[in-house]
Amino acid sequence: MFLTGFAALAVVPMLPVAARELDGVPLYPLVAGCFVAASLFGGVLGGDWADRSGAARPLAAGVVLAVITLVVSATSTSIWQLAAGRFLDGVAAGMIAVAINTAIAHAYPDRLRARALALMSTCWIIPSLAGPPLAGLVAAWWSWRVVFFGLAALTVIPSLIVVLQLRGRSWKAENAGGTGKAEPEGEGEGEARPRPPLLVAAAVSVGAALAQFGVSGWNLTHLLCGAAGLALLVVCVPRLLPAGVWRAARGLPATVLLRAMTSGAYFTLEAFVPLLLNTVRRVPPVQTGLAFTGAAIAWAGSSWLQGRLQGRVARHRLVTAGALVMGASVALAAAGTLPALPAQTAAAAMVLAAVGMGMAAPSLTLLSLTHSPPGRQGYASSAMQTSQNLGQMAVMAVAAAVFNLVLAGGSADPAAYAAAFGLLLVPSVLAATLAVRARGE
Repeated sequence: MFLTGFAALAVVPMLPVAARELDGVPLYPLVAGCFVAASLFGGVLGGDWADRSGAARPLAAGVVLAVITLVVSATSTSIWQLAAGRFLDGVAAGMIAVAINTAIAHAYPDRLRARALALMSTCWIIPSLAGPPLAGLVAAWWSWRVVFFGLAALTVIPSLIVVLQLRGRSWKAENAGGTGKAEPEGEGEGEARPRPPLLVAAAVSVGAALAQFGVSGWNLTHLLCGAAGLALLVVCVPRLLPAGVWRAARGLPATVLLRAMTSGAYFTLEAFVPLLLNTVRRVPPVQTGLAFTGAAIAWAGSSWLQGRLQGRVARHRLVTAGALVMGASVALAAAGTLPALPAQTAAAAMVLAAVGMGMAAPSLTLLSLTHSPPGRQGYASSAMQTSQNLGQMAVMAVAAAVFNLVLAGGSADPAAYAAAFGLLLVPSVLAATLAVRARGE
């Protein structure tokens, strides 16, 4: 998790810089969306793999693939290659996230899971302090490509060590409750679990990527790609999520839907604020990196707090509070588009949004493990990962469509950003309203 956080926090602030240098700013939502689209497939693949043979193998495969993708992105000669690199990185990230959540479900009793998730969040503190500022300095002194190459060089040896440490340690839960008892692979198989539709997951990933490309322009090609992507999503998405998600049925379905709403609002804000700072407010990359640093620290601190509140405050109430804080951050980001206010106003919105997600995200993960079918923590983690990525894709696609539509209408850039930010109030308010339906026992 430390390596993942360091790479992510150093790479994300560089994407707007890379998109501008590669003459691909209109396709920036596609670059950001490719990562999320691929995480759909990576999450389903990793969840099935973890349920069947333990979390070690998908985790090892994910960290190796993550290093390879850094090289692919670093050598980009076009915005399309950069998008391909981000797509591969998304597959790796999906596998890693699901493997870690499944490992926590198998290794810890319920009373310790909140603290284990908080520990995962604290792994982002040092990367948040060092990653974005260093990346900004490297990009200012040399190039954004050096950031990708440097990260690949720094992480290849630790990643290989992780793989060697995990060899032969493929363990899975012995019983349905995931009480922490484990057994080596091949013993106590029990009844066979149904395989998830991996081809359907791949189709959803492709559909999500096509939808992101479709909203980046308004010609016939973009329209056809967007329609094809939407058709794939409508047909295939219901097969990857629990029944009752769209009506927020109590339990796991509502929890999955809440993850989509909160993640969609937060990560769309995180994508558009740096672009606003870089292209409109002309903020140096170092300052943009500091905004990511503040957001990561705020997320970790908020996550630590929710871990300490275990047993004192109902988890669904923490989700409500987190969603309301995110709603306030969206309003702050919209205010940051006004020329009369300093650019730091928009940057502060990222920090405030991270406070909300630090409360909501771990609480939703814990609720999903509480509601997961017996012995299917990998499935529940996969459903949450799929929902998170679909939420990001859907909200970002609509926000990008609004953004490009306002620009096409001849309005100034700040107005387009304000319209995109205003849209994010909808999922934030809905999440706060529906959180009670994810209430645990």
